[in-house]
Amino acid sequence: MPDTKGTGRYPALKEVDASLPDHVVYRPADLGGLGGRKLGLLVWGNGGCSDDGASARQHLAEIASHGYVVVAPGKILSGPGAPPASAEPRRPNASGGLPPVKTTAADVARGIDWALAENGRLGSRYFGRIDPKAVAVAGHSCGGLQAIEIGADPRVKAVIVHNSGIFTDGSNPIPGVTVDKAMLKALHTPVLYVLGGTSDVAWPNGSDDFRRIEHVPAVFATSGVGHGGTFRQSNGGQVAQIATAWLNWQLRGDSGAGRMFTGDPCGLCTDPSWKVERKGIR
Repeated sequence: MPDTKGTGRYPALKEVDASLPDHVVYRPADLGGLGGRKLGLLVWGNGGCSDDGASARQHLAEIASHGYVVVAPGKILSGPGAPPASAEPRRPNASGGLPPVKTTAADVARGIDWALAENGRLGSRYFGRIDPKAVAVAGHSCGGLQAIEIGADPRVKAVIVHNSGIFTDGSNPIPGVTVDKAMLKALHTPVLYVLGGTSDVAWPNGSDDFRRIEHVPAVFATSGVGHGGTFRQSNGGQVAQIATAWLNWQLRGDSGAGRMFTGDPCGLCTDPSWKVERKGIR
């Protein structure tokens, strides 16, 4: 599938910035076209905690086209601009379990450090263009665990967890990832969980997370799309629209976008393909 420019007002591009060579950046192609509008910032945890910063490129470019700079760790290893695919498969670890992660939560959080530094650096294309109060973290599957961990960062104002959740049995089966349910208490912002129905391998974990969260507003939205969500669909499919609405509401105070999650019924609640639960959402 070719890259997308997204459907938002600011056609997006995907690139590796020379000042951050181990990450992939998605942003509006014409930053001057933003006028006085500030960019929001989203840092992203890749599915599988992989080092393919293009693995969710349709989804991330769609968000970028709505006025965001999005940063994912790794290289462009799939889609346009990727090197030939390696014939070497990911191998399990010595005990036969999952292979070690290739990116960490620190790698994801480095996107915040870089973007905010560029926002203040004279001569940067981002100088003065990023709103430091509009920072969010999201991630898919293993990357969703990274998002939960980074959600404790005081710079973060919104969290999205896609097809993920902390293991209900207290285990840590992914080498390089250590999480526990106590981390949920460190969340200090509204959080959106997006799951792929009961067939989603993360269903037990994500639904249990939502049941435990009582101290911050939370939304749990699920549709029968499975663990892969709609990330591989054109422009990221419906999940990208839901994520963008959440970011616009939480980071920009866009009440129109917020109506997807507010009201009785909420906008998303009227879609028969989605089931929505809410806590602390007015």
